[in-house]
Amino acid sequence: MTLPAATTNVDRASTAGSPWHGPLPTLADVYRARSTIRSFLPPTPLLRNPALSDRLGFDLMVKCETLQPTGAFKVRGGLYLLSRLPEETRRNGVVAASTGNHGQSIAYAAGQFGVKATVFLPQRANPLKVAAMKRLGAEIIYAGHDFDACFAEAQRYAERTGGHFIHSANEPDLIAGVATHTLEIMEAEPDLDVVIVPVGGGSGLCGACIAGKGIRPELTVIGAQATGAPAVHDSWKARQLKSLDHADTFAEGLATRTAYSLPAAILWGAVDDIVLVSDSEMKRALLTLLETMHLLAEGAGAAGLAAAYQRRASLAGAKVAVIITGGNLTMDALQRAMSEEHAW
Repeated sequence: MTLPAATTNVDRASTAGSPWHGPLPTLADVYRARSTIRSFLPPTPLLRNPALSDRLGFDLMVKCETLQPTGAFKVRGGLYLLSRLPEETRRNGVVAASTGNHGQSIAYAAGQFGVKATVFLPQRANPLKVAAMKRLGAEIIYAGHDFDACFAEAQRYAERTGGHFIHSANEPDLIAGVATHTLEIMEAEPDLDVVIVPVGGGSGLCGACIAGKGIRPELTVIGAQATGAPAVHDSWKARQLKSLDHADTFAEGLATRTAYSLPAAILWGAVDDIVLVSDSEMKRALLTLLETMHLLAEGAGAAGLAAAYQRRASLAGAKVAVIITGGNLTMDALQRAMSEEHAW
């Protein structure tokens, strides 16, 4: 087994170039978040599958965040963040921009706390996610061709209306809530060697660094980002926040053109590696997961498994957990994947 040397839990000396100047979420924050989230959500399963482990050549565990009530991990962060908002802030409602899963998270949490939620979406948002947000009571506003365009519109709307804008990544309470997925993993497998997490804006990977390395400093934490949308990867490499002209990936959960300051402040000093995976690799991974474990993952949700397959030689002999972050895949997307690719 040849892995990157594990870093310390948020090595502040390595975050000097990040423009984030506020507090960073801590392991203590994650434990506080879990005490709140437990009243809403049970832990999700951490499953082994011998057939999948055999194909990869190492002991693989899959964290099934697809079984959350919104079909994705982000609901953890939404619930904890809404629980922390003052009552006067809640009265003005909350506003979010999303490709789908963050919006579902805020819509679900807002419903739990009796708060009005307005979610801005790109014009071609995943219809399954849109329908779910509407069922949860959110007001939906389409704006722009991609996430970054609707993000700007959502911020302007919040300023005009007095609604509280909830960023998808620059929110310490959101990251603390999300990090409970890795807290559950570490409590189930305290001698884990590696955890691999998909990366869009970076909240899930940040959570893995805080909880995983906070409990087990020698844990190796690896991110998986789309080759066609590598803003977080490129920023981590350069130690400078990067923005891209466009994002080119079928995995809408990873289609972010901008790297954000709070994830940078955490990841630059904590993550061990960020792997770029192609759309083809993600499609093969989601088909393999479906074939071996009968679990459905969306493209972003399968990115961690795609990275595990790509790095399988260096992971040989390791005990590895992959977080399957979301399962909101449309039938059209599944049919395209099946027509274009095959399982490993």
